[in-house]
Amino acid sequence: MGAWSARHRKTAVFGWLIFVVLAAFLGGLHGSTEVKESEAMPGQVSRAARILDDAGLKSPASETVLIQSATLTSDAPAFRAVVEQVIAGVGATGRATDVRSPYDTRAVSADGRSALVQLNVRGERDEAVENVPAVLDAVAAVQKQHPDLTVVELGDASSGRWIDEQFSNDFARAEWTAVPLALGILLVAFGALVAAVLPVVLAITAFVAAGGLVALSSGLLHTSNNASSVMLLVGLAVGVDYCLFYLRREREERAAGHDLDTALRIAAATSGRAVLVSGVTVVVAMAGMFLTGIAEFQAMSYATIVVVITAVLGSLTVLPALLSMLGDRVDKGRVPLLARLRRPGSGSAATGGRVWNAVLTPVLRRPLAATVLAGTLLVGLAAPLVTMHTANLTFQQQLPEGNALVSASQKIEAAFPGSPAPASVVIKAADIDSPAMTAAIADLKARALASGRMHGPVDVTVHPEKNIATVDIPLNGSGNDAVSNAALKTLRTELVPATVLKVPGTEAPVTGRTAGSYDFNDKMTGSMPLVFGFVVAFAFVLMLASFRSLAVAATAVVLNLLSVGAAYGVLTLVFQHGVGASLLGTAGVGAVESWVPLFLFVILFGLSMDYHVFVVSRIKEGHDRGLPTRAAIAHGIRSTAGVVTSAAVIMVAVFAVFGTLSMQAMKQMGVGLAVAVLIDATIIRAVLLPAVMTLLDDRNWYLPSWLRWLPDLSHGESFPPPGAHGTVPAPADGARHRRVGV
Repeated sequence: MGAWSARHRKTAVFGWLIFVVLAAFLGGLHGSTEVKESEAMPGQVSRAARILDDAGLKSPASETVLIQSATLTSDAPAFRAVVEQVIAGVGATGRATDVRSPYDTRAVSADGRSALVQLNVRGERDEAVENVPAVLDAVAAVQKQHPDLTVVELGDASSGRWIDEQFSNDFARAEWTAVPLALGILLVAFGALVAAVLPVVLAITAFVAAGGLVALSSGLLHTSNNASSVMLLVGLAVGVDYCLFYLRREREERAAGHDLDTALRIAAATSGRAVLVSGVTVVVAMAGMFLTGIAEFQAMSYATIVVVITAVLGSLTVLPALLSMLGDRVDKGRVPLLARLRRPGSGSAATGGRVWNAVLTPVLRRPLAATVLAGTLLVGLAAPLVTMHTANLTFQQQLPEGNALVSASQKIEAAFPGSPAPASVVIKAADIDSPAMTAAIADLKARALASGRMHGPVDVTVHPEKNIATVDIPLNGSGNDAVSNAALKTLRTELVPATVLKVPGTEAPVTGRTAGSYDFNDKMTGSMPLVFGFVVAFAFVLMLASFRSLAVAATAVVLNLLSVGAAYGVLTLVFQHGVGASLLGTAGVGAVESWVPLFLFVILFGLSMDYHVFVVSRIKEGHDRGLPTRAAIAHGIRSTAGVVTSAAVIMVAVFAVFGTLSMQAMKQMGVGLAVAVLIDATIIRAVLLPAVMTLLDDRNWYLPSWLRWLPDLSHGESFPPPGAHGTVPAPADGARHRRVGV
């Protein structure tokens, strides 16, 4: 691929540009089809959503206005006047429907100082989000007139509007922060502007093309906001890293005296192969998420797979074509001081850096001690993992502290526990108006209030033309804690079967935020062993086929599991228990977002192979050309130190940007990835990998006779020594492949 692209460089470059523009244009023309609730959630929540969808019933965008006084009760004329003013104000906007007075619904707190005006915002979800500002303005006008009372609004449309705006703002901030960061780091790494810009441009074009492809195919496999964020996160990180690996190797071979054509061929056969293997590993790892059966995970998995394949394709085709066009002009725009520091052949470049050399020397001298110390440190970091609690984070947990919507939610929750997120029983019957069903719904309402685990107000909405009814029952607890889960279990396993399900021909799945969190976690618990097993097994097989070594494959899997475990431990310590959370501008929320651990596992298992494949490939090169194993290890680690450091710094910087975003789930994902990559590039690659390989010595290359049938995926080419021109023909089949001067 590299040789063809270098020979047909105009075709490769213009072909890539046409591909990017066409993919982006067609994707924009098609638009994105997003995951529906019935697809996004498993279990009874999914079934409830399908019942409503099939009946053409859209869950209304409900809003709640809290009127609260420190001195007045709801019976006071002044309090009643404010309630009537709110009802009149929101009604006058023309954007609200089904406005209900607390005096009709009895939505008055136990102490009598709080009341809820309930309403729906006109239109389906997207239209309601556009309509809700007028309603919010009307409520704010009442609050302004009565500063001695609390008049605040919260609901599906108002929270949806904030989340949509925040996703858009965060996404733009991530783009404008991560790209200059990556460019600055590459400038330090290469010391030249052109060389620094190339990987960033290719990564951005790969992301743009992948975004178009995902949108174009979203009719078949729906996408989501999370999938777009993940695609940017991973696309920028791997796109820059893949180009960095390739470009650094080509520059190194040019500095060693090879002509441009030979340097490109060596880079393609070595770093290009490493990019291909690591890209395939990421794709296989991400494919494991399809085994969850959850559309949100499948959307994130598919988006990541598309952007990684696109980044690999660009690195193996348009990059060598551009390098062939530019030649040594890739070093144009040199920054004098940085160029001297990064000059090949300088002391720093030759030794792989003083810091790396200082770490590696004692590791190679005392490999057993290094293994024990590094292993103990990683196990210690992973220890908090045993206390990890996962949940679908509540609205209050997801949003940053001090947010107006969080404040409103807390006030409503304090006065009406469970009301902001009640459980909803969706009843589908043969005859919803039959005496038996009417009595069963009344019985369900009475038993719920008598259970001690649920409370009022219980709202019943009947759709007689569809033979469907919904019963909204507030649960005790915060929404995703043990109290709420116990109440949900009572509702599902005792109350619903004992009442409405006794009427023949009835379905009654229970949905809501608590139900969604419970069902999602239950599905995750069941699918995680399958996903973990799939990813680990295929990563092992890929490493085995790539390096024809049992020890290398096993080492890769074990070291990756250690880095993932350490990342899990740090994630639990910071975001669940709050240790050091203030440094990140957040606080411990008592739980880790339920999809984050599985997502981190598959993506880290894929990304960490970048470094592993790149470093071990260089070690194997040295061994294949006759170096003893220990010397090959030292050579491989030192010669890749600069590239691994630069790549790791870029990944950590990009991921850390996501750790600064507003949504808690994005923070957890960004910090978890940044910590894992940092651990992987330092403790794993600088200490554990060389220590373990040194202990194994020649056993690193052991392949049992019954596995000799595995294909040899080495490049199978010989190259002339530096300074020689022309090429050396590949050896005949069966001949030993000897890499000269690589």
